[in-house]
Amino acid sequence: MEEVAHKGPLRAVFMGTPDFAAVILTHLANWDGCEIVGVYTQPDRPCGRGRQCRPSAVKTRALELGLPVFQPEHFRDPEALARLASLQPDVLVVAAYGLILPQDVLDVPRLLPINVHASLLPKYRGAAPIQRAIQNGDEITGTTIMRMEAGLDTGPILMQRALRIGYDQHAGDIHDELAEQGGTLLVQALERLRSGALAAIPQDDDLATYAAKLTKREGELDWNRPAEELHNHIRAMHPWPGAYWFWSGRGKPLRLNVLPGRPGRELASDEAEPGAILGEEDGLLAIACADKVYLTPGVKPQGRRELDPTAFCCGYLNICVED
Repeated sequence: MEEVAHKGPLRAVFMGTPDFAAVILTHLANWDGCEIVGVYTQPDRPCGRGRQCRPSAVKTRALELGLPVFQPEHFRDPEALARLASLQPDVLVVAAYGLILPQDVLDVPRLLPINVHASLLPKYRGAAPIQRAIQNGDEITGTTIMRMEAGLDTGPILMQRALRIGYDQHAGDIHDELAEQGGTLLVQALERLRSGALAAIPQDDDLATYAAKLTKREGELDWNRPAEELHNHIRAMHPWPGAYWFWSGRGKPLRLNVLPGRPGRELASDEAEPGAILGEEDGLLAIACADKVYLTPGVKPQGRRELDPTAFCCGYLNICVED
């Protein structure tokens, strides 16, 4: 399938909410091939300790760009759908919006609804493709531009580009790289749309996998697992929800968040119980796993500041290095 060529700038409505989407919006706004006639984002939500309502990253960026912002709770309200239709978009561009869009919304744009997804579909459909790829130890991920349909990330593929996941990269790193890649790829896809050369390839549903939404409890670590598995888990959980465990080295369990590091040396079978903190090794804090030590650049006790290995060993293990 190929889309019909379009002369002149595209009228675009953008829909997105978090930082990932704000980067995509910036790329779209910097492209002279479209006119953004409206930006849709989630309503302001209470967040932080003070539970104050804060605008989404997309709303903040849209206001900086001087773009009109709309924040409906949903599109079941006929007025919300009518307002969207009144913008008369050629394309609907969606990136991490946070709402499942009904078919009557997808039918609004004159040419097509288009989505930027942070995986190589059909792999990792769903809410947390970046984290699940890292958690599973994948070495390759990427970005897909797809034509939207009512199913969850099931629409035909318009363009794809791969991205290598470095051994020491965490979800925050890959998030930022994919956001930039997605913005660039989106503009290229829209340029092809304008020239009538945008082909759509159906996904192979037999190859589909699902990337379930992250929960806070998924950050808890089980040090009885091999160090390589823990390395992938810790990287996937950083920066949110963060990897943690309850260390009992001082009697009462203390919740400690651990920063991404790397697997270290082999652990003797009788050297330490999994989860025990062994002290400083190679300038990093060594934690016992099932087979090796895990070396981290720091930990953060709950409610306190982050500590480097030397500070933690001195304050919690009574191992202080004197100058």
